[in-house]
Amino acid sequence: MSLYSLLLVPALFAMELIYFKIADRFNIVDKPNARSSHTTLTRRGGGIIFLLAAVWWSAAHGFAFPWFLGGLVLIAGISFVDDLVSVSNKIRLLCHFAAFAMMFHEWTLFSTFPWWISVVALIFCVGIINAYNFMDGINGITGGYSLAVLGALAWVNFQTPFTENSLLWTMIAAVLVFCFFNFRKRALCFAGDVGSVAIAFVILFFLGKLMIETGDVTWIVLLLVYGVDSVLTIVHRLMLHENIGEAHRKHLYQILSNELRVPHTRVSLGYFSVQALISAGFILVAPAGTLARWAFLIVAGTLLSVFYALFMKKYFHLHLSK
Repeated sequence: MSLYSLLLVPALFAMELIYFKIADRFNIVDKPNARSSHTTLTRRGGGIIFLLAAVWWSAAHGFAFPWFLGGLVLIAGISFVDDLVSVSNKIRLLCHFAAFAMMFHEWTLFSTFPWWISVVALIFCVGIINAYNFMDGINGITGGYSLAVLGALAWVNFQTPFTENSLLWTMIAAVLVFCFFNFRKRALCFAGDVGSVAIAFVILFFLGKLMIETGDVTWIVLLLVYGVDSVLTIVHRLMLHENIGEAHRKHLYQILSNELRVPHTRVSLGYFSVQALISAGFILVAPAGTLARWAFLIVAGTLLSVFYALFMKKYFHLHLSK
């Protein structure tokens, strides 16, 4: 076992605890707002550990993937600033597009595929980043769901190598450390925008490399649960003639936590479990290069959508009655 591996978890714990000292010193706390599912002040920005872990891995490996790392620093940096003071949507989106352009350069996407694929991918990735951020509203959900996705990616990487294994496991270790402080009844810290955006950026980096390596876009199934919840929530809000840019508490996980009073950790474990089962089923059941992959994706997406619709039909009135 290498010295890096031996020091990894202790170093990540130390980084997180040092950040807690900084957050306490400068009063970096999350104050409940219109879409919050918590009522007490809690440290914000604990998800900075995801950025620190990636930087540490890169430094220990000769600053590998420099364009990816630069994009991560940019997108996590503007998100951390947004955690402290409000940043205009234009500046934030500009940084998001610039960060993904750097990631695409790392993938050699611009020189490998037609220009329009890069444009579609850019819009799609920015949308996923923001959806991932909006889903970060209860204890454990960002850490738990990210573990489900990263675990599936590690499984696939063992079978069909597409990226550096040590980077994947470094990020898994970082998420586990974050979960130690966040995946509990009363969280000691929240991820903040810096955390949810950073881990989403890392996951998209891995997912994009996998799709390019295999030439198979159906790997998006690894984000299916978040995707269905996010897309259908937007559709639902449009049907209600709401401004989708305003804060809200209409995601399925929010109805479960706020209206049905299901403990945060149980809801988060549910999202983790459903995504893990879907990912495992996809990897085991659907052979590579066959229509079975598309069939699995469509059937799983349809079942999740039907469940979402039935759930909202039965319980959404509880939200309206408040």
